[in-house]
Amino acid sequence: MKILLEIPDSKAASLMDVLRSISYVKAKTLTDTKAQLMEEIREAVEEMKQIRAGKKKARNAEDFLNEL
Repeated sequence: MKILLEIPDSKAASLMDVLRSISYVKAKTLTDTKAQLMEEIREAVEEMKQIRAGKKKARNAEDFLNEL
């Protein structure tokens, strides 16, 4: 299982020490850029789920491309 945690910088070092001391836990830090990318992907997937469930309306592809 993979878990993504958001922890204040002032507390992160001590928590990472605890996690690394547990033999069956692999812990690594993410760069801010990678964390932001993961959050944006999660939001996009959630939006697609809402569109498929009919809770949100999809945009026209031409409008989307014109926006770029």
